[in-house]
Amino acid sequence: MLAEIVENTMLLIIAIYKCLKLLNNSKQLHYRGFVFIRQGGELWTPYCLMYTLYMNTQMPHSTWVEIELEAIKNNVRYFSDNSDANLMVIVKANAYGHGALPVLETALRAGAGWCGVARADEALELRRAGIQCPILVLGFTPLSVIEELIVNNISMAAWDIEHLKDVDVIAQKIDMPARIHLKVDTGMGRIGVYYRDALDVARYLNGTQSLLFEGISTHYARAHEADIAPTMEQNNRFCNVVGLLRQAGICPSLVHSENSAAIINRLDPKWNMIRLGIAMYGLDPSEDCQCPDDLRPALTWKTQLSQVKHVPKGIGISYGHKYITSGPEIIGTVPTGYADGYRPYGEKTVLVRGKRVSVVGAVCMDQFMVRLDSVPGAAVGDEVVIIGCQGMDRISAEEVALGWNTINYDVVSSIGSRVPRVYV
Repeated sequence: MLAEIVENTMLLIIAIYKCLKLLNNSKQLHYRGFVFIRQGGELWTPYCLMYTLYMNTQMPHSTWVEIELEAIKNNVRYFSDNSDANLMVIVKANAYGHGALPVLETALRAGAGWCGVARADEALELRRAGIQCPILVLGFTPLSVIEELIVNNISMAAWDIEHLKDVDVIAQKIDMPARIHLKVDTGMGRIGVYYRDALDVARYLNGTQSLLFEGISTHYARAHEADIAPTMEQNNRFCNVVGLLRQAGICPSLVHSENSAAIINRLDPKWNMIRLGIAMYGLDPSEDCQCPDDLRPALTWKTQLSQVKHVPKGIGISYGHKYITSGPEIIGTVPTGYADGYRPYGEKTVLVRGKRVSVVGAVCMDQFMVRLDSVPGAAVGDEVVIIGCQGMDRISAEEVALGWNTINYDVVSSIGSRVPRVYV
C-alpha cells in the first residue's frame, strides 16, 4: 500500500513538473475560461497534459468526455484528400459538443481552410483565441455585433435587403468592407431569401460600395434521405439562381451548398466550397446516409461507479420508485444525470467491464442507477461507458439517439458544459 502511494505521488510530481515546464515555454491563450498552450504547432490544455501523463493513477472528474483528435484529423483529411473544393468545417455549438478550439486547430492542420459557426459570439470567441482562418457566421447576425464582425474580418450570411442596408451603413461608418454570403432558401424553409427573389437581393448587394459579395449558398433539407429527388430539386433551383447571377455579371467568388450528407452521397460536386459538419466527428448524417468506413467517431463519454450495493427483493429505485427489484439484485450508482445531458427517458444501457447493463429507475439530475447482476465483480471506481467502446462492445451515439427518440447531432451537442472534454 505504501509503495503504491509513493509511486502515485512520484507520477503526480513528474506530471506537474512537465506541465509547468511546458506552460513556461509555450504561448498561452484563453478560451471559455480555460488556459490553452501551444507548442510545436500542437494545442494542449494543462488539464489535457495532466490527463495524458497521469490517467493511470487518478481521474479528478466523475464523468468526462474523451475527444480523439487523431480521429478528427483522419476524418478531415479523408474529405480534403478527396475533393478539390475549399473545405469549410462546421464547429457551431462548441463543435457539436466536441470543443470548438481544439477541433478547429486540428482540422486546419488536416486540410480545412474555412470554418463555419452559427452565431457571431462563436466566431468572435474563436478570433479572440487566436484563430486566423476565414470564418463564416451561418445564422442570423444582430446589428449590434456587425461592426465587431467587420473589424475582425468575419464573414456573415445575409438575405434581406433592409438588413443589408443597415450593414452597409455600419461598414461605411468604419470604412471597412462587410463580407457577405447571400443565403438562398431553395426548399429548407428556414433563413434565406426565397430563390425566386434571390436575383433582386444579389443586384442590391453587388451594387453597394461597402458590402463585399463574397459568396452565395443554400442548405439542403433532405440530403440525408435515401430518396435524392428532393435534394436534386433544391440543387436545380440553386443552379438556376447562380446561373441568373452570372448572366447579370454577378460572380461571387465562393459558391457552396453541400453538407456532410450531400458530400457523402456525391450529390453536388460542381461548386468550389463544401461544408463538413457531422461527418467530421465520425458520426452518420442518418441511417440512410452513413459515413465511409475510413472515418471513425472522435467522442467517447465515460463515467464510473460511485456505489455498488446488494438490494433485496421489492425495493424501489430512484424517484417515484418506477423500478422495483424483482429479487435480490446488485444495483450500481453512476454520478451522471440529466444535467450532464443524459436524458431521463427511453431505454438505456451502458458498458461496465465490457458488458451491457440496463439503466433502472428514473434518471436524476446528477446520477442514475444500473443493474449489475451480469457483472458480479463490479466495484466502485469501475469505468462506465455511455458512448464508445469497452472490451469487445460499442455503444454508438446513433444507438443512444435511437433509444432517446432523437438524432446523434442532438446527443453529442447536448452533453453538458460541466462535463470536461479531455483531448487524447
